[in-house]
Amino acid sequence: MVRWIATGTALAVLVAGCVHAPPPDRFAYLKVVAEPPGTTVYDNNHFLGTAKILAKQSKALSPGVRYLTFKAPGYFPHDLRLDLPVGETVVRIKLRPIPP
Repeated sequence: MVRWIATGTALAVLVAGCVHAPPPDRFAYLKVVAEPPGTTVYDNNHFLGTAKILAKQSKALSPGVRYLTFKAPGYFPHDLRLDLPVGETVVRIKLRPIPP
């Protein structure tokens, strides 16, 4: 039994080592400056954070095409197709208010 646990642990370490993550200099970093600052940012319906946070701390993502959605109460949502390169990209957006 002890031998099986040790083998299973070694296998788990080997499998974990096979997960491919880009080296730090190969990430795309997304910074968002939005109006209103409470705008929420989604990547393919996956919550990335609020613009207030993403303006201060860039989000590390894999480079490539992203489909971003920006939402805030009382404003029209905005969709954006973005091809993120390696390095930092700053997105500046001002959402349009919904008329009364």
